[in-house]
Parts: sequence; structure tokens; C-alpha cells
Amino acid sequence: MSNRYGEWLKAQREAAGLTQQELANAAIMTRSHISHIEGGRRIPSEEDAQRLDKALDTGNVLSSFRPQSDAAVANYFEAARQLEQQATMIREYAYSFVPGILQTQGYARAVLQADFPPRSDDECDRLVVARLDRASILSDPVTPVVWAVLDEPVLRRPVGSPAIMREQVSHIIDLVERGRVRVHVLPFGIGAHPLLQGMVSLMWFEDQPPAAYSEGAFMGKLHDSPALVERLQGAYDLALSDALPLRESLALMRAIAKEHGDHD
Repeated sequence: MSNRYGEWLKAQREAAGLTQQELANAAIMTRSHISHIEGGRRIPSEEDAQRLDKALDTGNVLSSFRPQSDAAVANYFEAARQLEQQATMIREYAYSFVPGILQTQGYARAVLQADFPPRSDDECDRLVVARLDRASILSDPVTPVVWAVLDEPVLRRPVGSPAIMREQVSHIIDLVERGRVRVHVLPFGIGAHPLLQGMVSLMWFEDQPPAAYSEGAFMGKLHDSPALVERLQGAYDLALSDALPLRESLALMRAIAKEHGDHD
């Protein structure tokens, strides 16, 4: 999104002679939340914008001109990526591809090479490096806490080659066995469920309101609205309740990895 909103907020704050912490205190928010809004990384909720207007005596300007989360993924995912790096808890749902932070190099390249319009080898190299850099958040043994709900087709779809898929599924199994992530599989037999229409990533933070990112074909949105984030959290919880328990999910993933190996 354009950062004019954040820049204008910063100008009004400085004109009022307030630090970020002083504005945060007056608006009943956290300093880091103010910082992210001014930096263009967050959109304030309607309630936050109203409190900012009151604290800065700006009428209803910040409420009336609050940006809407309707940009394409090309513009919005950078903000989602930055939040991903700050999150203390992440819950992923995927129905077509393995979530980016769980992808192996071979799998990431195969996904990127299947995109349209086609990408050059150099561009694929750059994007693979960026995707693997996202996965580096799992190098910390504890934070963020990561859960993933994967539709069974995510694990069975032959992306790249059987060898690439065996490596990818085995990588997820290793992360689960090491206790670094929790993965629950939604089997084919469940049928329709609340998240079937697209990919969802839910993020929680130490000192900011939770956020969500959803994605479909050629489109992605970052959601800050408390009501919508809560709705997505509820949908995730319902889907999770239909998924296989952890041990059964592991057993199924091991079987699927073996099937990919049998097709090498």
C-alpha cells in the first residue's frame, strides 16, 4: 500500500510534539503498533484510527481515510513477510501448496517455475533465496510457535518430481519429529470445510494486535480488522477440529513420502 497515510500520521504526531510512546499512551496502543502504522506495515483498525484522531485532535481524518486491505499480493506480501518475521505464533492453512516457511529449495523452485507468465532462471533464483530466507525463522528452536493444517492434496500433488515431493514431505516430517512445528492433515474424506477457498496465515505478536494474510489466485490480502481476523481464527479452529491428530498425521505423511519414493 502507499505509505502516505503513515507519513501523514507521523507528521501530525511530530507537529503535536509527541513521541511514538506518548501517542501510544494517549491512544491506548503500543509504541510498536504506532511504528508499524507510520512505516506502512500495518493498517489501523477502525477503533484504533478513531483513538488516534482523538489523541491528535484531527477530527475524523484518520478514520475517514483509513486504507483498505484490497491490494494485490505483489504489493501486500512484503508487509505480510515483515510481520511473519516478528510473529510469536503463526498458524498456516494450505490447500494447494506447502506454506512458504515449510518449503524446501527444490519444491520452492518447482512452484515458482510453474507460475504464469514464466520467470527467467535468474528471477527464480532470486525468489527461491527470498523464500528460503523466510524459512530461516524456524532456525530458532522455540519462536515463533508454528502450527500448520494441510489439506491432503498438498502432500500428494506431484510438484516438480517424485524425488522433490519425497524430500519436501520428509522435511515436514523432520520438523514435526523435532518438535519444531505441529502439522495436522485434513484428509480427503472430510469434504468441504470453512477454509477450502484459499490459503490463510494467522499471526500473533508480543505487543501488537493479531493479523491475518489470505491468498488466492494472483491475489493476496493482509487483514488487520479485528472482526475479520477473529472470523478467520474461528474458521481455522473449525478446520483444525476436523484434521487428523498429530500422530495420525505423521503416519499419513510417512506413507505419502514412501509413495513418492516408490515413483522415483
